[in-house]
Amino acid sequence: MSESSNQFQATETLATRIVDRNLALKQQGLLRQRIKLVLDPNQSNYFEVDALPYVNFSSNDYLGLATSNELTEALYQGAKDYGVGSTASSLVVGYTQAHAKLEQALCDVTGHEAALLFCSGFSANNALMKTLFEANDLVVADKLIHASVIDGIQDSGAKLKRFSHNDVESAKSHFERFKPTALITESVFSMDGDIAPLVELSALCQQHGAWLIVDDAHGFGVIGEDGFGATRLNADIKIDAQLVTFGKALGGQGAAILGSQALIDFLVANARHYIYSTALSPASAAAAYTALTVIETQPELRAKLDENINYFRKQCQENNIELTGSTTAIQPIILGDSAKTMAVAKRLKEHGFWLGAIRPPTVPQGGARLRLTLNANHCQQDISALVNVLADILNND
Repeated sequence: MSESSNQFQATETLATRIVDRNLALKQQGLLRQRIKLVLDPNQSNYFEVDALPYVNFSSNDYLGLATSNELTEALYQGAKDYGVGSTASSLVVGYTQAHAKLEQALCDVTGHEAALLFCSGFSANNALMKTLFEANDLVVADKLIHASVIDGIQDSGAKLKRFSHNDVESAKSHFERFKPTALITESVFSMDGDIAPLVELSALCQQHGAWLIVDDAHGFGVIGEDGFGATRLNADIKIDAQLVTFGKALGGQGAAILGSQALIDFLVANARHYIYSTALSPASAAAAYTALTVIETQPELRAKLDENINYFRKQCQENNIELTGSTTAIQPIILGDSAKTMAVAKRLKEHGFWLGAIRPPTVPQGGARLRLTLNANHCQQDISALVNVLADILNND
């Protein structure tokens, strides 16, 4: 058989594979597909799909900063000052005053010695794990840790053991059995909205000489003193490496790893994601810097978010809608069955409400849910309308 025939067979096999895989996912109700939105830049909680209007209850823009005048002006001015792109890796010509200024500001508000910017939280988490750990390391992590952490650990070759979600006793038993190099958790869990017991986990790590690594993606900007995340929750919390993102409460784009100067120097020299990627745009860095200023000077945004969370939970209680114990902006409504979850989400869309329908493997089997997120720009009228429609669907199912 000729070389060209072999190449044709390999291509045909891959083509068959992707079609069959997508068909199987579709039959299971798990096929992910993109949807084109028409956004209203002046109203962050409203958009259109196929000319139909929706109220958005699925965004991670917890403080409503993505469409704020402060950030749009900062992004515009950053582009005027530095251009729209970094043009190269940070180690070539991509590291500017805007990047350095943001890194220093992040250190100032978290208490860490140094920071390193990335283009996304997934990239930052993945880079940290695969660069920091080696094949002879054993790492313990919360059962519900993010996929970017799992992928990075697997790439590093390190062994991964997961303890029961937010269960300190389970974590202790893992330390006794495995003597890990590090423990990894999130601050606010992205699918459940609950907060990790960071004081206890920090004490456990210090007792055993292990690192505590915290993915603070959904906490930074909304929890802790002045909203500045996991290190500001309690003075007893010692975090050796902390990930923060700019695409959630900060309303922009990008992420950072925070830690000791030695850690950041090590990542600069060894993290392939950082070495070989075009740097975060300086305009995005300027916008993230402004977001830190807004969060610090406008505490009313966090107060409004808390007010909306409390109002939503009270409305659900009055309408017999079962919630979890989450007190954060992430309010999951666990329905269990994937098909039911998709059906409820579809009916909500028919009434003009857009919620995330989360299914395995993003959540465990039997844990399919509506992932509802609140932000500071939601009004009580929209929250009440959503709860009333949801109650009618669930209570008459």
